[in-house]
Amino acid sequence: MTYTPEKIAYTARATVTGGRRGGHGRTADGQLEVDLQAPTELGGPGGGTNPEQLFAVGYGACFTGALGLAGKAEGIDTSGASTEVQVGFGPEGDSFGITVELDVTVPGVDDATAQKLVDRTHELCPYSKATRGNIPVTVTGRGA
Repeated sequence: MTYTPEKIAYTARATVTGGRRGGHGRTADGQLEVDLQAPTELGGPGGGTNPEQLFAVGYGACFTGALGLAGKAEGIDTSGASTEVQVGFGPEGDSFGITVELDVTVPGVDDATAQKLVDRTHELCPYSKATRGNIPVTVTGRGA
């Protein structure tokens, strides 16, 4: 299934040179500028940001924002929630693939309610829609 916005409200623009090993990325507005480097676990020198870290932060921010929509529909304040994101990277066929684990803590609810909220959020989040059916994504909700 394709999820196409009815109207584009915002477009992020960035330029990347050099890729994951010794590259550089910068958004058009200059608000984000990073040196890219492969982590030591992948044979790189470390000392820079890698695409998996950027994806983890982006997915986590998007998911936590979408959690607010799910919470509002249920009358639950999710403003104190936090999302821990793990993006795994490894060989897949002739190339590489990624996996995602989202572990969401929602204060003021029990585990079952938190799981219900994150399951609904997984239906709403644009990153979840983009990854659905393409990569393994595990979503776990915990109350606090």
